[in-house]
Amino acid sequence: MANSFEKYQRRKLISSYFSVVLSIALVLFLLGILGLLVLNTKKMADRSKEQITISVFLKENTKEIEVEQLQKTLAMSEYTKSSTYVSKEEAAKQHSEEIGEDFVDYLGYNPLKNSIDVKLNADFVTAEKVEEIAATLSEKSFVDEVSYDRVLVSMVAKSVEQIGFWILVASTIFTFIAVLLINSSIRLSIYSKRFIIKTMQMVGATKTFIRKPFIWQNIKLGMIGATIALLAIGGVVYYVNTNFEDLGLLEEPYILITLFVGVFLLGILISFISTYFATQRFLNLRTDELYY
Repeated sequence: MANSFEKYQRRKLISSYFSVVLSIALVLFLLGILGLLVLNTKKMADRSKEQITISVFLKENTKEIEVEQLQKTLAMSEYTKSSTYVSKEEAAKQHSEEIGEDFVDYLGYNPLKNSIDVKLNADFVTAEKVEEIAATLSEKSFVDEVSYDRVLVSMVAKSVEQIGFWILVASTIFTFIAVLLINSSIRLSIYSKRFIIKTMQMVGATKTFIRKPFIWQNIKLGMIGATIALLAIGGVVYYVNTNFEDLGLLEEPYILITLFVGVFLLGILISFISTYFATQRFLNLRTDELYY
């Protein structure tokens, strides 16, 4: 009979530990994925901005040396990500491929102009800065026109700000929810041992002595849960990086290291704080209040 009771208690204890580890792992995994999104928001936003192109169209009589000087000037400018010279023949070929017919044969001449396509560094992709850059390039005597999508520039800048704001809000809310969920799981596991806590207190054990094994046990569970979460996050990162290489998740490994260390420490910190206050609560209860 005693043996059966011990087995029952052992199964109950294992089930309690499993529940705590599972809740910590699940919450930290979701929190880690959100953290990964937050840390890579700027990178993804910058990639979107750097796809915007300013086309500098040149006059027909532009000399080759003037084109070379302009390209050198652009290469030395801090706002330039890249610049590519596109001859009117290349532009005509690209346009013909897009529309599916040779418009040059139809018209009898090539109406397009030689141009330089300029992609900007992300920090300079704002309506004001792009307008200023376009105005500066237009001042060149051999530049016929500077063209870019003004609506797209404004829309991208505005969208990036909104996305960044709402991700920050979501991160704050989810972090709060994560703390509550882990705290609830740990409190439930300690609740089942409330009589043991009160018994130890009644025989003269200090609060620190009583709290210590509970804190250490739940820190270990927190570490196990965090490790499981990190393995799952690592799997997601590997999958995304393999199938969506353009995101460049592994280009800056320090971001991933920061995230992994943060998730691991968060698991330990939440476990410690939750266990401390949960045990403190039961230590402060009267004996008759343990039944409610």
